[in-house]
Amino acid sequence: MRKRILNNAAKVLIFVSACIFIIAGCSGQKQPGDTAVKNKELAEHTKEFRQEIIKVTDGVYAASGYGLANSILIEGKDGVIVVDVMESVEAAMPVKKAFDKITSKPLKALIYTHYHADHVFGASVFTENKKTDVYSHEKTLAELDRVTAVTQEVTYKRAMRMFGTFLKNGELENCGIGPFLKFDDRTTMSYIRPDRTFSGDILKVTIAGIDLELIHAPGETDDQIVIWIPDKKVLIAADNFYKSFPNLYTIRGTKYRDVLAWVRSLDKMRSLNAEYLVPCHSRPVSGKDTIYATLTDYRDAIQYVHDQTIRGINMGLTPDELVETVKLPRHLADKPYLREYYGTVAWSVRNIYNGYLGWFSGNSTDLNPLPIKARAERFAKLAGGKKALFEHAKKAGAVGDHQWVLELTDILLVLEPDMREAFDLKALSLRKLGLLQGNANARNYYLSQADEVEGKLKLTQAKIDKDLAHRIPLAAIFNGMSVKLNPEKSSDIDKVASFYFPDTKEAYTVHVRRGVAVIEPFFMQKADITITVDSNTWKEIAAKLSNPAVALAKGDVKIEGGIINAVNFLGMFSN
Repeated sequence: MRKRILNNAAKVLIFVSACIFIIAGCSGQKQPGDTAVKNKELAEHTKEFRQEIIKVTDGVYAASGYGLANSILIEGKDGVIVVDVMESVEAAMPVKKAFDKITSKPLKALIYTHYHADHVFGASVFTENKKTDVYSHEKTLAELDRVTAVTQEVTYKRAMRMFGTFLKNGELENCGIGPFLKFDDRTTMSYIRPDRTFSGDILKVTIAGIDLELIHAPGETDDQIVIWIPDKKVLIAADNFYKSFPNLYTIRGTKYRDVLAWVRSLDKMRSLNAEYLVPCHSRPVSGKDTIYATLTDYRDAIQYVHDQTIRGINMGLTPDELVETVKLPRHLADKPYLREYYGTVAWSVRNIYNGYLGWFSGNSTDLNPLPIKARAERFAKLAGGKKALFEHAKKAGAVGDHQWVLELTDILLVLEPDMREAFDLKALSLRKLGLLQGNANARNYYLSQADEVEGKLKLTQAKIDKDLAHRIPLAAIFNGMSVKLNPEKSSDIDKVASFYFPDTKEAYTVHVRRGVAVIEPFFMQKADITITVDSNTWKEIAAKLSNPAVALAKGDVKIEGGIINAVNFLGMFSN
């Protein structure tokens, strides 16, 4: 009897699971086999970014197609306001020229919708080195400091792959939310630090005779603001809406994006009943009913992915299992502004899982996995040796099983880091997979890494000019030092260096204590080493724009406690 009950219960469970699987499978979202459709869609999506100055309504213009993001001009009675300023000086210059053809009225203010590079690093082009009010949310300041000093190196490299910045002509289709990113080692970053910030939910201001409401609306970033122009019924959406399924997670890497906060922000935006919606990526949308319906679909898609991920989590599903089951329903998946050109449902699911539960899948196998090399050795043994493993990878490539090629060649390259044949095979599969993608981020990342694996591409850092270096706060530079400390060089060190900056009257103490750098915002009198230097000189040294030896010889840097000791101390903060 007990056995029969268990059997019946199992049958019911199988039936329910099958129904869930069928419902998910009938979501209407095109499956990976629709390669030709996806490629055609991505190519067609490029038309969204044709270069144009778009007149939204009287006095409001959007510059689209000049770079990754849009820049928006608002013309007032006695001046203009510019919202977001492109990703570099080089991207901003043609936009400034185009805006100057519309009006010669002077610039009254800049507004940053958030801290992302493609919205802030062309600022000096618009201000022309004149004092200008710069508005943003208060959180933007901290975010700018973090990305310029703490994680800049790795996110830059991953962003260059994701946006295909170094791909050859003809390989880049688009970037999902823009035609290209004009931000690399040949361009110049220059931003102006915001000086008109607010910390609450809304800031109402009148600039150039235009009433504006700056509304804090966390979404793609925590500092995000949207801008409402009530008299014109214009809503500038920042990055809370663009014509693609949103990047609830970005493969360049970022901290957790609160997707429910994004939903709440979209509800705020819907409540305004805008007649004109101006995204900071992709072209404007007009018509009150169209905008309301579009924003409703967008917020519903985000909430659906969140809720169904959490539902699956509570059923005990792992991230890999969730990715296979959570799909958008047809009425959302088929909307042109929710196609996966930029973000994907799968990446979002993994990020939501991590945001709630962290890295652990719940499977004990994942608690203490084998070391990478030990696992690779056992794989090779199972395959019959490294040569046999390579043959398996070649056969997989021959039949188009390119993901398996990547997984097998990664194992081979752990065992034989200089195995040129494995690199070549991996590069070929990366290129093949890249050309199959309908998602711009994935396509660009695959193709860029193929170039890297083949030795054709080395990602180099973007240039920082002295003006930008001078704008970085000392606090940001010192906060970034702790994560640059080399543990091998500092494992037996217990030393203190104090820094004093007479021009700003600031001071910092860095205590290296056996692999940890403790940073404090004060001057310790009995330090082992003291360094006195003007803040801008130190910023130029930190940005590698000035040679510290030259600065020392010129007397710009004064050291107590021995020059060699100071050089050795600073030398610990390097790879």
